[in-house]
Amino acid sequence: MIFENTGLVGLKSDLAFMDEVAEKTGFVRWQWEYYRATYEYKIEDTDTHSEYFLRMNTRAVEGKLEKPDTVLEIEAVYLGKGTFPHGLEYETPVPSKILNIANKKIQQFKSTLEA
Repeated sequence: MIFENTGLVGLKSDLAFMDEVAEKTGFVRWQWEYYRATYEYKIEDTDTHSEYFLRMNTRAVEGKLEKPDTVLEIEAVYLGKGTFPHGLEYETPVPSKILNIANKKIQQFKSTLEA
């Protein structure tokens, strides 16, 4: 599920501050290479024991990820359900309580990034 109109897509920040915002809001920078990074937040559904992952893709628009002053731009925000043994499934309907948590987390990340 891709989130539209979050206000995050297109926002830019240096890597050091993006990592700081991620840490403050519970996101982790998982996948990364020299020009791209994915920040992820895990949401657990206690009713079904399912895991969902809220992800933000970023791309370096200045520099490479090995330097803290590299400028990243957020490209996409999406949510997937974890599948066994590894992977995410994006087509399964998401429970409203998970969507509510994801939307709150998106707004928290945005407001912290813009502060």
